[in-house]
Amino acid sequence: MPDPQFSIIVPCYNEQGAVERTLEQLTRAVRGRACEIILVNDGSVDGTAAILARIAAQRSDVRVYAHGSNRGYGAALKTGIRQASGELIVIIDADGSYPIEIIPSLVDACAEFDMVVGARTAPDARHSRLRAFPKIFLRIWASWIARQHIPDINSGLRVFRRDVAMKYFGILPNAFSFTLTITLAMLTNFHAVAFVPISYRPRIGRSKIRPIRDTFLFLSLIARTGVYFAPIRFFAPLIAALFVVFVGCLLHDAVVLQDLTEKTLIVFFFLFNMASFALLADMIDKRTAKE
Repeated sequence: MPDPQFSIIVPCYNEQGAVERTLEQLTRAVRGRACEIILVNDGSVDGTAAILARIAAQRSDVRVYAHGSNRGYGAALKTGIRQASGELIVIIDADGSYPIEIIPSLVDACAEFDMVVGARTAPDARHSRLRAFPKIFLRIWASWIARQHIPDINSGLRVFRRDVAMKYFGILPNAFSFTLTITLAMLTNFHAVAFVPISYRPRIGRSKIRPIRDTFLFLSLIARTGVYFAPIRFFAPLIAALFVVFVGCLLHDAVVLQDLTEKTLIVFFFLFNMASFALLADMIDKRTAKE
């Protein structure tokens, strides 16, 4: 077949109840378009592997890759991106939660952008209440880092240019934070990004949320994205707080104790080291430009 215009990558982990219907809908949605469909089995332990093996045997227009064990959502996407032939990459989950029929419109819109994100902000979008608060906080945090409003930070339906994404492969994580990281990488490096409102519905099958594990991952994600993409903005509140404490200690030493105490010196050196680290991180960020 001729080189496809775009490649659709579908990561699959324990999606035996939805993957076949997702593939059928994809086939109908992109009929007549020059594209390829890549399914990546990320170490599923249900019947997903058998279903994908049958699909690979029956359809020459669909490629299937597999991880021997569960390596993560981002790892599955990166496997698909490495194998893709299309200039544009479309990613979509296999769980039936995203409107597959909108993919051709998103692909066409990407002609003028480096990435087009299907933002789950349409009036009929239905979100999980369990994930609502963390996502709101994460969206506000990411918008503050990027210095612009981000309506949906981690949508799993988006189109982006493969060559641009490859520039950031070294920082794209293997976990669910892949989408957040590539969004911030694009925005903080001034790539053209568009957000298109889409609907969203509850997934088919069991959710893969693990409250304790995902809470720790969420906190580490907050810290990592802040330090990497906006070190000055990330450390500024802490530096300001330490400065206020230092001034307070210094005034207390000068007015009340009339002596320079060790606690004031400790706070000063802590403040100095924190400010130096933030400036060094910012210099490294500017020199490498993450490209």
